[in-house]
Amino acid sequence: MSDIENIAKQIVAKGKGILAADESTGTMTKRLSSVNVESTSENRLKFRETLFSAESMKNYIGGVILYDETIKQKASSGKTIPELIKSFGSVPGIKVDTGAKKLAGSPARLFSILAHLLLGRKTHCIMISLDMIKSIS
Repeated sequence: MSDIENIAKQIVAKGKGILAADESTGTMTKRLSSVNVESTSENRLKFRETLFSAESMKNYIGGVILYDETIKQKASSGKTIPELIKSFGSVPGIKVDTGAKKLAGSPARLFSILAHLLLGRKTHCIMISLDMIKSIS
């Protein structure tokens, strides 16, 4: 079985699902402001670290879709957030959405690129596992 097949099976293991935690800085600001918490990089990290280190991660979460900022953050343990997620048995990934872009040849039209892999490869996936990226690079 290929690495990609193993990763996919881990994500959709019985009783597990995908946690969409790909909230942008703007969305996180709204979430934290609603409870009177300033949206700093440190506070967003604390929120995510608390979420991703919950004991139920092991039982119910097979994969986590992350936001670009999150992939670069380090938990208080020194582990990166993707490493923290892996330590709880889940697969960290990233939504490959580069946002609205002008459609070539038509400046008035916009479209969302949901599939621009790091090296310019195109795919129809909504979430790309960080391990999958390594295995196809």
